[in-house]
Amino acid sequence: MHPFRYSRHDASRRRLLRGLTLACAGIGLAGLALPGLANEPWQRLEAAQSVLGESEPRTEGLTLDLPHVSEDGSAVPLTVSFDGELAEGDYIERIDLFANGNPYPEVATFRLTQLSAKPEISTRVRLNETQQVIAIATSHQGERFATSREVRITVSGCLMRNGNDANDALSNPRVSVSSGLSAGEPAEVRTLINHPMETGLREGEDGETLPRHIVERFSVSIEGEVVFEADLHQAVSANPYLRFFLTPEESAEAEFTWQDDTGETARHVAELDLS
Repeated sequence: MHPFRYSRHDASRRRLLRGLTLACAGIGLAGLALPGLANEPWQRLEAAQSVLGESEPRTEGLTLDLPHVSEDGSAVPLTVSFDGELAEGDYIERIDLFANGNPYPEVATFRLTQLSAKPEISTRVRLNETQQVIAIATSHQGERFATSREVRITVSGCLMRNGNDANDALSNPRVSVSSGLSAGEPAEVRTLINHPMETGLREGEDGETLPRHIVERFSVSIEGEVVFEADLHQAVSANPYLRFFLTPEESAEAEFTWQDDTGETARHVAELDLS
């Protein structure tokens, strides 16, 4: 074969191979980059995606405060708060909590209004194993924020005994409102009620699975208007505890209501006396 003809064919072949190599390298780099774009815990959890829809949440401003390690997975203290920037007149209207390693990832949904608009809420949750806890906040104008926090669990919280099996459900509601209320200023509220919050996953002494029995809804009304609501799931600890803020504009009567999955309710009334 003519040497010139052979060299030209060989050079073309080498150029083709180099092009294929660079193309494959480019695909490889893109493949490495893509997981980073979809590597956040909320992007891999269907329940969280159902809240986010097609929106891409911002990742600054929303904070989850939980212990890095918990030896008791049945009552892990959790606080979610927001101190980010919002447009004038906007406020956080909803906060969703998820635990991606629990049998049922939904933990709670909190709905806020302008009379409960300080976005800081505390509770206690059950965590089944070491996992990511996820928070998603949605503002009144549709802005979304997301964050997550890993918690290492020593003993699973979904199967542990509640320690209060003898207590009546929805008994002894307790409400504490901070003193010295002022119009338009956030006032801390703490609530607690006796309830087993039975997950439907735990076995009784006879080896049979105990039926689910949880508080599903908590709400606060001021003069008949709902100003704060919480939808609770199995991941909320026994004897549900909630800490949040109310911002009354004038002295009024507040009614606190708990409802469990049997339809039973408990109520507590407190006077909000502004100075």
